[in-house]
Amino acid sequence: MSSTSRVRELNLYRRYFDLVAEGTKTIEVRVKYPHLADLTAGDVIRFRIKGTDETCEVEVKRVTQYADFQGLLDGEGPSTINPSATRDEQLASIRAIYPPEKEALGALAIEIQLLD
Repeated sequence: MSSTSRVRELNLYRRYFDLVAEGTKTIEVRVKYPHLADLTAGDVIRFRIKGTDETCEVEVKRVTQYADFQGLLDGEGPSTINPSATRDEQLASIRAIYPPEKEALGALAIEIQLLD
């Protein structure tokens, strides 16, 4: 991590946090909220399980924007997002977290690499 890296703190559900911490989840899915619009390769994300002190840090390798979650899953491949769930299960899970009006903002595929 270079001294110019920006560190973002983002909450993550336990099941996804564990996949990131294991290094098996290499794509994080987010809605393109204004506070994430300038996220770029080289930035660091500190994921936290909400309500706990548990964190893990990843480096952003790339950020790709998609019109919606279906396009993102097709473009990235479901195994990089959650190797333990099918594409349809993932789409349902993502849409349970983000309602249609949030999805309409656009979807971000954030390629991440676990930091030591």
